[in-house]
Amino acid sequence: MAVLVTRPQPDNDSTAAALRARGFDVLSAPMLRFERVMVQDDHEFEADSFYGAVIVTSANALRAIDGQPMQAALLKLPLYTIGERTAEAARAVGFTKVISADGDANALRDLIVERVRAKKLKKSAPLLYLAGADLARDLAGELGERGFSVVTHTTYRMVPVLHLPAEVSEGFAAGGIEAVLHYSRRSARAFFAAARVAGVEISALAVPHVCLSDAVAGIVRDAAATQVLLAATPDEIALFAALDRAIAPLSR
Repeated sequence: MAVLVTRPQPDNDSTAAALRARGFDVLSAPMLRFERVMVQDDHEFEADSFYGAVIVTSANALRAIDGQPMQAALLKLPLYTIGERTAEAARAVGFTKVISADGDANALRDLIVERVRAKKLKKSAPLLYLAGADLARDLAGELGERGFSVVTHTTYRMVPVLHLPAEVSEGFAAGGIEAVLHYSRRSARAFFAAARVAGVEISALAVPHVCLSDAVAGIVRDAAATQVLLAATPDEIALFAALDRAIAPLSR
């Protein structure tokens, strides 16, 4: 019996490795595919003098700018990020002034406001928000309401994968998958669409589905899954704890 991980790469591999270290068998079906979007900016060769700071809410935005013409100038700027994982990705591509909100988008917004109050960030210079094509919230708009000028650049998109890997379809058909992990609304939605295409929707809906947040769980419930479990906090440690609860009565 295997746990199915539906995260995009490379996160899928890291989660699969963590699960195997905990004694689980794992199958992978990344349901979103990363695509880089080339950044076009009139200020690309003077970004460090035009912008006051960079904002990112996903490590994918940092993967996307790696090697692009703007990168060298951006590395001179302070970078504000949502959490430590993305902060580590920022340092990996060369940012040296990285400030993490250690929370969610609300915490990042509030951190930026507080840095201005503390005179550690100038409100007069625009902020550069490196974002994905599909945004869960309007962070730029929220900062704009607080008097900030925010320039948003789409640096990547996550494209839904239409088909499950053959071994995953076969695993559902044979009753060999004991739980599915969901990390985002879009990947959960893509998973159920692909399960319908593969003809294994009934089997897929019958197993426990473990979700990173209530927003993700809403997609799973709407798909009519019969067993939906929620991580106590939106992090992988809590998600794994919920997974243990989901399958302990069944197989562990």
